[in-house]
Amino acid sequence: MKTSPFASIASIAACALLLAAQAAHAQNTTAPGDEPDTVILSDTLHYDDVNKTSTFTGNVVLTRGAMTLRSDKLVTREDAQGNQFGTATAVPGGVVTIRQENPEKFETLIATGQQADYAGAAGDITLTGQATVIRQVCGKTFDTVRGARIIYHDKTGTYEAFGGKNSAAAGGRVRSLAQPQSRIDQAIAECKAKKSGRP
Repeated sequence: MKTSPFASIASIAACALLLAAQAAHAQNTTAPGDEPDTVILSDTLHYDDVNKTSTFTGNVVLTRGAMTLRSDKLVTREDAQGNQFGTATAVPGGVVTIRQENPEKFETLIATGQQADYAGAAGDITLTGQATVIRQVCGKTFDTVRGARIIYHDKTGTYEAFGGKNSAAAGGRVRSLAQPQSRIDQAIAECKAKKSGRP
């Protein structure tokens, strides 16, 4: 069964925002070398221990392994039950970008929106405003979802896309495009051939 490209990227987006919250609020209890480090770069950081919030501003870049989140502002918080929440936003005219590279499959997953929210209690990730999810294989786009708002429900593995005046698709609609798996397999085979130097 073909995995939804959005399911993959939404899980990554949720992970990115959760990792930001954990990096700001928790001690690193993982032994060195077990997992990739989470690094957050920003122009400023304000941490509020009383309210358990961290605010990163100015060219925010979160990286963990092959995943990168870029935004103009990232706010993370933790509630009394220990649930993590995160909101990444862009300046007017900009977008939040979450990018995941998968070299083994020659695949790149890219999610963008004017805002990305992670709700730890529900396990949902929401992209709002000019929301897009794109899957590229060997540099070519194969799957896309575009709308005003896209929500991924991690607990059920389902997603919803909504149209509206701030949709990334024409006419305020939702637009999705999925290529046949046979074309994706062909693109992967071509990339493997190029990498190995075969004609």
